[in-house]
Amino acid sequence: MMHGGGKSDSAIVAEKPANKVAHLAAEQSVAEPAAAEPVEPRAGTKGNAGQQSTCRAQSRVSVSQALERIRKVARERKKEKFTALFHHISVGLLEEAFYELKADAAPGVDRLTWKDYEAKLERNLEDLHDRVHRGAYRALPSRRVYIPKPDGRQRPLAVAALEDKIVQRAVAALLNVIYEEEFLGISYGFRPGRGTHDALDALCVGIDSRKVSFILDADIRSFFDEISQEWLIRFLEHRIGDRRIIRLIQKWLKAGILEDGLVTVSARGTGQGSVISPLLANIYLHYAFDLWAVRWRRREATGDMIIVRYADDFIVGFQHESDARRFLDKMRERLREFALSLHPEKTRLIEFGRFAAERRQRRGLGKPETFNFLGFTFICGKTRAGKFQIKRKTRADRMRAKLKMINGEMRRRMHQPISIQGKWLWHVVSGYFNYHAVPTNFRALVAFRTEIARRWHRVLTRRSERTNLNWKRMKQLIDEWLPKPRILHPWPDKRFAVSHPR
Repeated sequence: MMHGGGKSDSAIVAEKPANKVAHLAAEQSVAEPAAAEPVEPRAGTKGNAGQQSTCRAQSRVSVSQALERIRKVARERKKEKFTALFHHISVGLLEEAFYELKADAAPGVDRLTWKDYEAKLERNLEDLHDRVHRGAYRALPSRRVYIPKPDGRQRPLAVAALEDKIVQRAVAALLNVIYEEEFLGISYGFRPGRGTHDALDALCVGIDSRKVSFILDADIRSFFDEISQEWLIRFLEHRIGDRRIIRLIQKWLKAGILEDGLVTVSARGTGQGSVISPLLANIYLHYAFDLWAVRWRRREATGDMIIVRYADDFIVGFQHESDARRFLDKMRERLREFALSLHPEKTRLIEFGRFAAERRQRRGLGKPETFNFLGFTFICGKTRAGKFQIKRKTRADRMRAKLKMINGEMRRRMHQPISIQGKWLWHVVSGYFNYHAVPTNFRALVAFRTEIARRWHRVLTRRSERTNLNWKRMKQLIDEWLPKPRILHPWPDKRFAVSHPR
């Protein structure tokens, strides 16, 4: 890779590993480069604000130029390894990484907060940079926390120490510009310039524009916990030849998880919730699934086939049932080869598409089954003119879970002034609408707002025995503080045509 001081790109060593990864990569079609995701700059610390602002701006330019050079080389030399990346972990890149972290994020085992670190940021980053480059940097175990899932179970997350987050973010920035030139168009999760609604648009457009009659709704069992670290490193080594970068990643993988006073180290998993985990997961599935699935579509499918993957959640659509069943069997074998397996209860093959209702009616069956993807239930519906239309509705279990969370928070805020409660509820409802306000989902938005209003009324009437809040006054509060439901997202084909002008 390019070194400072105007050195050429000759430090990239052209090596073609003779292993399965290289064979897979040879099959790969070039992915579209995605635009870098903009990051809102934060205010600097106290002191000479003008000087700091100038230094920050110069640092951002320098870091941006270095990353763009890496991206250019990754695009032009697809079969070569990057053997000199480590020197790009500069104080400037670490500073950019620090300011991209959430200031209010939960601390790790070090109990060090963003604000504490920022107080002596320059000194702290220079010390961290020195330790990283001397090899004295040591990764700390991640702290295990649990968050509730919509089904009532708990999702385990790993909260890394602050300095581990900073270095992980810096390394992720380097790897992102390389792998964004590698990743395929079917992959949407945790990628710059791509999001959940891009995946939802692609799925709707794919089903609507192709001859899709069957949907494979696949779920990988405990994906982030089951990733083989050995395979992950082998996948990384296909493109990353700088051993110091590989050793950094191995340090994070081997740091372990602290829970109930005990540190557990495993040869599997990436620690879901860590800064670099989503990128490592995408790299793993790029080689374990994406390349293989696209090749299978090209070589084996006898009819139309669409694939949309968001992290470990993916939907595959088929024209022919025979293709779907053959693909499912081969996919099980493929994932097993890389230490993964499908969840037997959450993986389903269903009849879905423009002809599903008619075919099922001829066979004396009921309406086509539905499937869930990224918080929405997909339904075979019709327009007022009788044409086939994919309808998306907020998942009922997700709405119940959200309302339950809001209910608990309402009780906690019961005795706050109404204006404070109203402002909070405005943000909650607005945030919910920002994601869920898609065409065909208006009724669910109305139901959500109505339920919020009902629960707010109940909380306010219980604040005191002398509370006299009639419905007329409550309606005024609802109209004042709760945003009215309206569709905020365009129809999928409209936005998809803009983001994919081809």
